[in-house]
Amino acid sequence: MRLLNIATFWAFFFPFIACSQMQLEKDLDALLSEQYKSTQAGIAVMIIKDGKMLYQKGFGFANVTTKEAITPQTTFRMASVSKQFTAMCILLLVKQGKISYEDNLLKFFSDFSPVVGKKIKIRHLLTHSSGVWDYEDLIPASQKTQLLDNDVLALLRSQSKTYFEPGSTFKYSNSGFCLLEQIVEKASGQSYIHFITEHIFKPLKMTDTRIYEANATIPHRAMGFARTKEGILKDSDQSVTSATKGDGCVYTSLKDYQKWYNAIRTHQLLNLEEELKKVHILLPKNVQGRYGLGWFYAQDAQNPLAIYHTGSSCGFSNGVLLVPSKNYLFAYFSNIADNHAIEKEIGALLKKHSFYDTAFDFLKMLELTQ
Repeated sequence: MRLLNIATFWAFFFPFIACSQMQLEKDLDALLSEQYKSTQAGIAVMIIKDGKMLYQKGFGFANVTTKEAITPQTTFRMASVSKQFTAMCILLLVKQGKISYEDNLLKFFSDFSPVVGKKIKIRHLLTHSSGVWDYEDLIPASQKTQLLDNDVLALLRSQSKTYFEPGSTFKYSNSGFCLLEQIVEKASGQSYIHFITEHIFKPLKMTDTRIYEANATIPHRAMGFARTKEGILKDSDQSVTSATKGDGCVYTSLKDYQKWYNAIRTHQLLNLEEELKKVHILLPKNVQGRYGLGWFYAQDAQNPLAIYHTGSSCGFSNGVLLVPSKNYLFAYFSNIADNHAIEKEIGALLKKHSFYDTAFDFLKMLELTQ
């Protein structure tokens, strides 16, 4: 009798799940096709729950000039979603014994301001708690060429003050991750591009993933756009600050990001959850959660680890939410600037159909990056 009841349960349960998934797909198609016309820039969305691909589609053009459509293989500039890759480079160097979380800046940059360089440690850079100045505020008004990470170092090395005592609080910092990029090069003796390619992209078979360099080929590349005040999309692919590697230059696709997600979930490179226990900082009191290693994250006695990040630049908007223990991923990549409002709408549909797999609300954390 018990076997019959179980069989009866599954007979009713599976059709219900399949019906819910079909309705979710239908609702997402309606939402995204309405917002992203086939003749304009657009978005790619992927949702995985319990290891099953629920949704993976693109809408609009990756390149309006060539009329190349957005697909799951289209590569988008990740902007600050790139920080998790830079952090992983640092974690791998720690694992190799080449650096320590407690190393300060003077170990790598002897001409850094002694007062600041002695206080700021790698762990502070990994948690946005260094207090180092935003390099965007130090750029000369006459700057026309794109800054690279060593240019950021040059702007920062003479600064003798920080916003606050390093390690005392959280303040989002692109500067910190540019310094981490330079530390990767100093500690490894390799270029950042060579190190990240050989230690992350190649082992994970992320064949379409690249680090941006001017004039370098990026396969299936999406070009960035921004809306004018009148709502018209205009070209906005690059800016003076969009060539720094450590804080925002990874280009990847839904297809390749799924490989990265699986590597995190299965500890293929290392155990991220264990490292987060060592390196993190509490977020401001009005925001629940912590930050560490290129991730906003939350976890409590009732809910497993959920990790989240967004990326914003002059022509791109991205967001990723992972719950590794539940094999859950929600990712959206868009080649339109300031396009994060769609995350709330997609999230509402996921909750409506019971496919949103965490109790934590990460949307407040988007505000902390701005």
